[in-house]
Amino acid sequence: MTAPTPIHPDGPLSLALAVVGSSTSPLVLLDGEMMVIAASDSFFKAFDIDPEGAPGAQVYSLGGGEWNLPRLKSLLTATLSGAAGVDAYEMELNSERLGARCLLLNAHLLSYGDGSPVRILLSVTDITDARASEKLKDDLLREKAILLQEVQHRVANSLQIIASVILQSARKVQSEETRSHLNDAHSRVMSVAALQQQLAASRLGEVALRSYFDQLCVSVGASMIRNHSQLSLHVDCDDSAVNADISVSLGLIVTELVINSLKHAFPGGRHGRIVVSYRARGPNWTLSVADDGVGMPTDAASATPGLGTSIIEALTKQLGARVKVTSGHPGTTVSIVHTQISAVSAEAQAGRAV
Repeated sequence: MTAPTPIHPDGPLSLALAVVGSSTSPLVLLDGEMMVIAASDSFFKAFDIDPEGAPGAQVYSLGGGEWNLPRLKSLLTATLSGAAGVDAYEMELNSERLGARCLLLNAHLLSYGDGSPVRILLSVTDITDARASEKLKDDLLREKAILLQEVQHRVANSLQIIASVILQSARKVQSEETRSHLNDAHSRVMSVAALQQQLAASRLGEVALRSYFDQLCVSVGASMIRNHSQLSLHVDCDDSAVNADISVSLGLIVTELVINSLKHAFPGGRHGRIVVSYRARGPNWTLSVADDGVGMPTDAASATPGLGTSIIEALTKQLGARVKVTSGHPGTTVSIVHTQISAVSAEAQAGRAV
């Protein structure tokens, strides 16, 4: 049972009337028969009730009788019995003058401590506009999500069309250099299209990397590998999932590294295998693309970085990671390594340094 809220015994009714009368919130003071003793001006104005006829009338008869609700009677009866107080209870009120309104009710039993009759203090807040705004916001967010998904699908389809046009152009040109550039462009567009499809299919805030890399490799392999019995692409990934922004960067890095291996690691029709792997442990993770091709050229240090290298370096920096290139004997492994040192470890290292 909820204990009544005590009021100072000196002039209890006068004090209650002063509190209600000076309130800017809609308040109603009721007696044990649910008769209105007093109400604030804000209550009368908010619910279009005649202030002259309210005192001495039952709360259920106010207005045009719209307050005569079984639910309100149950709440006030429970409050009067001391069984419970009403806190932030939502209720609908249908008024011919005001229409349908959503109300927030608070009702508490008051005890004056001097044997005087108990009273009920009822506060009523109209939250109709607030609920309508919340519903509008939810509807807009839902509509935005649907539109975003539709845009992602359209972008992916448009990219595939562009890729097809580029591939047709590559087949028609006479210059081998131009054909090579167009094939590169085709591969990059197709990988971005696959990326868009994957993101559109993901309704959650995270993207599972294993299926994501699988789809990317299938897309790149379909556009660049003519003989799949000669060259193969494999994905070896744990169950990691990352947010969409990070997945975009990782996907572009994988695409560039795989394209680079397919272009340079297997000259002269060599057979080979490329493996894309990802492993994470806490905040630390490693993404690597390894091939068993001819390895790095002897003059690699003096070679001018191409567009793919610049893209990889920029994305890696954006992820707060570093690039590590190792020789596989045979082949080459390029790893993107993200290592986050905990604050405890950093402090320990600083202590040792001192």
